[in-house]
Amino acid sequence: MKKFMTFVALFCLGAATAAWAETREEVQNRLDNAALVLHQIMNTPDKGIPEEVLEHAKCVAVVPHMIKAGFVFGGENGKGLATCRTENGWSAPAFFAITGGSWGLQIGVEGVDLVMIFQGDRGMQRLESAKFQIGADASAAAGPVGRHATADTDWKLNTELLTYSRAKGAFAGLTLTGADIRRDDGSMDAFYGHDISTHRVLRGEVAAPASAGRFLDAVRDAKAQAIASN
Repeated sequence: MKKFMTFVALFCLGAATAAWAETREEVQNRLDNAALVLHQIMNTPDKGIPEEVLEHAKCVAVVPHMIKAGFVFGGENGKGLATCRTENGWSAPAFFAITGGSWGLQIGVEGVDLVMIFQGDRGMQRLESAKFQIGADASAAAGPVGRHATADTDWKLNTELLTYSRAKGAFAGLTLTGADIRRDDGSMDAFYGHDISTHRVLRGEVAAPASAGRFLDAVRDAKAQAIASN
């Protein structure tokens, strides 16, 4: 019972923390950690995101060190950032929070890195809406892993979102059905210094600050690394 109450307190605290205002330094650390996650994943091409998936990606989102905790039932809580393709390259980053739960016999607390690939215009529109539930509002599937996505999979068909996780060095597709994604107001305000819409940021209507360069370079480099590994 004590373990159960500890888990509940931890998860509720994490959900509450997502609403707190953050400093620019904390947001910058998340940007840099997200860049590191992408570089590390793509440096192991046999276990990375396939070239075809990256080519088809409309938006790329990363949640570095998301917390997954469980005791009888499980939950996720984390903060991340996303960028989308525009006519002039990748957009400035938009920040979001993810919370949710999944039933299952789980015990323990673990930090994982989460990568989400949004496909097509519908996937991008879900992200722009700044509030949706994976599975209910946006179709999702565990993403394929490796140098290439095999032709006999339906990862491109009617799937708005491909999800991946990395924990203890292992990278694999992940199912996040039921998780909620919403705009992270505190991080957006801390990074941009004023209220600005997620839609405008992801549509490329807002110039990317220089401090976002490392993350945006990592997104651009991911495709180049996938091609170079073939």
